[in-house]
Amino acid sequence: MPGNITEIELHNFMTFNHLKCKPGSRLNLVIGPNGSGKSSLVCAIALGLGGEPQLLGRATSIGAFVKRGEESGYTKITLRGETEEQQISIMRKIDTRNKSEWLFNGKAVPKKEVVEVIQRFNIQVNNLTQFLPQDRVCEFAKLTPVQLLEETEKAVGDPQLPIHHRALIEKSKELKNIERAVEKNGETLNQLKALIAEQEKDVARVRQREELLAKAASMKKKLPWLKYDMKKAEYMEAKAQENDAKKKLDEAAKILNDLKEPVEIQKQEKARLESKSKKIGILINENAKMRSELLEMENGLGVRVRGNYQEIEDLKKQEESRQQRILKAKEDLHAAISELKNMPVYKPPTEEIERLRSQILELEVSLKEKRPQKLEMENQIKQKRVSLRQCTDRLKDMENTSTKLLHALRNQGAERIFDAYNWVQEHRHEFNKEVYGPVLLEVNVDDRVHADYLEGHVANYIWKSFITQDSGDRDHLVKNLRSFDVPVLNYVDKESSRKKPFEISEEMHALGIYSRLDQVFNAPLAVREVLISQSGLDRSYIGSKETDQRADEVSNLGISDFWTPENHYRWSTSRYGGHSSAIVESVDRSKLFLCSLDGGEVEKLKTRKIELEESINDLEESVGSLKTEQRHLEDEAAKLQKEREEIISIAQHEKKKRREMENRINQKKKKLESMEKEDDLDTAIAKLIDEAAKCNNERFHCAMKFKNLLVEAVSHKQNFAEKHLASIELDAKIRELEANIKQHEKAALQASMHLEDSKKVVEDYRQQLSAAKRHAESIAAITPELEKEFLEMPTTIEELEAAIQDNVSQANSMLFLNNNILAEYEHRKRQIEGIETKLDADKNELTRHKTEVDNLKQSWLPTLRNLVSQINETFSRNFQEMAVAGEVSLDEHGVDFDQYGILIKVKFRQAGELQVLSAHHQSGGERSVSTILYLVSLQDLTNCPFRVVDEINQGMDPINERKMFQQLVRAASQLNTPQCFLLTPKLLPDLEYSEACSILNIVNGPWIEQPSKVWSSGDCWGTVTGLVEEGRC
Repeated sequence: MPGNITEIELHNFMTFNHLKCKPGSRLNLVIGPNGSGKSSLVCAIALGLGGEPQLLGRATSIGAFVKRGEESGYTKITLRGETEEQQISIMRKIDTRNKSEWLFNGKAVPKKEVVEVIQRFNIQVNNLTQFLPQDRVCEFAKLTPVQLLEETEKAVGDPQLPIHHRALIEKSKELKNIERAVEKNGETLNQLKALIAEQEKDVARVRQREELLAKAASMKKKLPWLKYDMKKAEYMEAKAQENDAKKKLDEAAKILNDLKEPVEIQKQEKARLESKSKKIGILINENAKMRSELLEMENGLGVRVRGNYQEIEDLKKQEESRQQRILKAKEDLHAAISELKNMPVYKPPTEEIERLRSQILELEVSLKEKRPQKLEMENQIKQKRVSLRQCTDRLKDMENTSTKLLHALRNQGAERIFDAYNWVQEHRHEFNKEVYGPVLLEVNVDDRVHADYLEGHVANYIWKSFITQDSGDRDHLVKNLRSFDVPVLNYVDKESSRKKPFEISEEMHALGIYSRLDQVFNAPLAVREVLISQSGLDRSYIGSKETDQRADEVSNLGISDFWTPENHYRWSTSRYGGHSSAIVESVDRSKLFLCSLDGGEVEKLKTRKIELEESINDLEESVGSLKTEQRHLEDEAAKLQKEREEIISIAQHEKKKRREMENRINQKKKKLESMEKEDDLDTAIAKLIDEAAKCNNERFHCAMKFKNLLVEAVSHKQNFAEKHLASIELDAKIRELEANIKQHEKAALQASMHLEDSKKVVEDYRQQLSAAKRHAESIAAITPELEKEFLEMPTTIEELEAAIQDNVSQANSMLFLNNNILAEYEHRKRQIEGIETKLDADKNELTRHKTEVDNLKQSWLPTLRNLVSQINETFSRNFQEMAVAGEVSLDEHGVDFDQYGILIKVKFRQAGELQVLSAHHQSGGERSVSTILYLVSLQDLTNCPFRVVDEINQGMDPINERKMFQQLVRAASQLNTPQCFLLTPKLLPDLEYSEACSILNIVNGPWIEQPSKVWSSGDCWGTVTGLVEEGRC
């Protein structure tokens, strides 16, 4: 038969080093003592034909079947193909690392191909009716009737039987579910129809009320637009005032420019006059100088004249003492010459002067080196001051950003957030550690879309919270900020809570997920950790539009919260029923993150400012040190220069003293010569009179020149006075014009301030207008339909509010016991429509299923009844031959196809009744007899190539064992029956054997090595000894 085992080869498998045997095609009796390796043969067949270790009940891993002490082994099972000549070889290599390798006809293949070959021959090593190893014999008796039917269907009869049976089970379950659903939906439909009939009157009143409320709601939509129109009118009025202020400023500027032009002309004229006056003044000064020089000359000439006359008188008086004076002059000359000779020669200290000059040069070189350093440091200070000013300006801008964020928090309900923020800033010196807050000011989000997600995910109270890092700071803040109504959160740094690095798996990338909420913002560590722990940001992912389209697949990755550009998805699991439910919300635009403040940048700027200030202080100290050194060097140089000058001065004084002495000697010599050469008295007097006459003549010329200079001076003075008076008049006019300009400048400044105030008012109204528009748009966007509705409504705020109040009052006057009546009514209507549709579909489905079940049952049940009848006939006959009784019947349960089963009923005593086979009614031997006889009954019906039964005869009495063996031999001797392996440690003597029987003796032990080589080919005893022809072993 195709699929028969023709050869078994084992190597390092369980108890065997190596084994090769060739079983017969019918009944194979495998005999050997306990522990010799019979069950190893069963295990080899099961594992070698695709079975798993759990099937055998011995071990859970394939490595446990490798012989102890070896690393690897293999099993090789050879099957008969479709023809007798075709041989199929299946080898499974195993090792102690629990790895398996499959070879099909010597070629490595995956296990899937081997399983397909095994299934083609209908080999079922997991079916107890085909494969019953020793460790699972007891399991057969424990099979329920339902399980026995399933195993029998797989092992014998039509291969479509188990398929039809499983289909009938599934169909019957579906049929019952549909019947229950139809019945339940019918009852629910009747109940809902009764309830909806009772609610129709109340629903009409509810709808009327809803119409009134809808009308009021529609009017409420117009109300913000009317307020927007009012704000727009105020804005336009402020804009007109701004334009008017601008126009006035332009007029004032024009007038101011017109006034400044003549002032400039007057100033130019005044400058011209002052220039002329200055030139005249110079002429007057020159004239005065010349007059002064003439006066001095005239005075000198007068002195000379008087001196001449006095000298004449003196000559007359001194003639008498002329000789005496000559004598005295000679004496004075000799004394001066003697004094000059006695005067010591002065040698100047040249070396000392040169030394001082070298030191001064060295000091000047040092000063030159210090000056560039000082200049470079001063330039650095200037650059640092510029950077410091830029840093300070940037911090001011950031503070303005902080103010905007605080305004946003106040608009969201934090009324006293400014007071809380200012209190924390003023008392920062009282904290032990850094205090952050409000949180909104510390968080920076680069992407506006991510800001929408973050604001939508984090609770509103957290944005206005302050975060401490010390419990004492927390208590201090709570105590002082209680009146400001702001939360205080304390962050405790836990090293153990550090999370794993953020990663996006390939599956997430494939679904469009690219980030997580805790990765899209920057904030200080404490703020970041509080946001993550309080809001679960590390469990909320961010996806794209593709994620939106494949949202159902995202939940399969274990992600229960994620954001897309349009929606926010959340899954929650009920703690009671365990079922999951999804919530989908649209993404709202951010209201708080209108302008974000980068807390990290603020800290960097503050640090940069401190660094610049310290750097400037250091540079200023260095410059001060350089200045001190420079002053010290300058003082040293000045001291040395003074010392050098003193030495030079002494040298010059000594030289001057010698020159003066030499000059005095020369004068005395000349005076002596003059005295000796003097003319007589009359000649000298005549000469003096001539000189006096010449001097008087020169005095006359000087007087005439002085007169002319006086006339010129008077003319210059008069001209200067005229120019000076004209300049004074121009100066008065200029002061008058400048006073007028100052008044107009003051007016222009007021106009400019008025324009700035107008701009601020316009900006304020613009922001109010923008806020009113955003508010109105958030309430209702203008559409053509809504615009038509607005035209029918009141046009003033007061009238509109009154109309809204009237509609609301009318609606509120309608009282209901159940405020949800309309929702319930609509919901029940939808339920009725859905249930009716579902009921019709279920009825159609029910009819279709009944038809399918009837068709399947007609093809399955008769075949099964016929099969069970054949099994029962053989089973009953076999039991009768053993002088006992037994039957096999089909336990039917109508349409409950999952309850169908096979009942084996036996009795082993004449007085007893047929009992269902079980461990409660029969002994172990009786169960073994029943089991083997049932398997024998399947022998001629089965469509499997072989069957294995391991030690089924254990526990039987000799009589039953002999009868059982004879029936087994007879069943196996029939044509076209499957190959059978019966494993047993012993056989009764004098059993009857047929040609279909093959005896496989298992001999194992330490002395079998040499003899075993004779049978290494797997041939039978007769072939080996040559006594009989090759046949069976």
